[in-house]
Amino acid sequence: MEKNKPAIKIMKVMVFGAFDILHPGHINFFEQAKKHGNHLVVVVARDNTINQVKNHIPQKPQNDRLEAVQNQPAVDQAVLGYEDDKYRIIREIAPDIICLGYDQIAFTELLETKLKEFDLNTKVVRLKPFYPEKFKSSKLNK
Repeated sequence: MEKNKPAIKIMKVMVFGAFDILHPGHINFFEQAKKHGNHLVVVVARDNTINQVKNHIPQKPQNDRLEAVQNQPAVDQAVLGYEDDKYRIIREIAPDIICLGYDQIAFTELLETKLKEFDLNTKVVRLKPFYPEKFKSSKLNK
């Protein structure tokens, strides 16, 4: 008779970004985040959100960026964020862990407050940079 195997708990990890030009820094970001759980959800910013936050139109449209992210081996699920309520996707997916980039600041100032408001016990982890002098979107987009 086969012994009952315990069910594996899904540990959802969530990250956010524009991912306009995917580069090795992004790939490392996904890989670092995936080590914190077993299901990586990547929220890709909408074109209008990037324009609001970074004051420029992305080079690639949101659906192209979404597809490129979804094709990354470490990524289990890629979704577009919301324009109206940037935190709504967190409430819907209810991640166990949110990983932030080492220099990520957009929409992070209210993150802890929103997690409490949503009654989520989500841990927030700041990831390490990966050769930021070489692989930083703001430097590569020039």
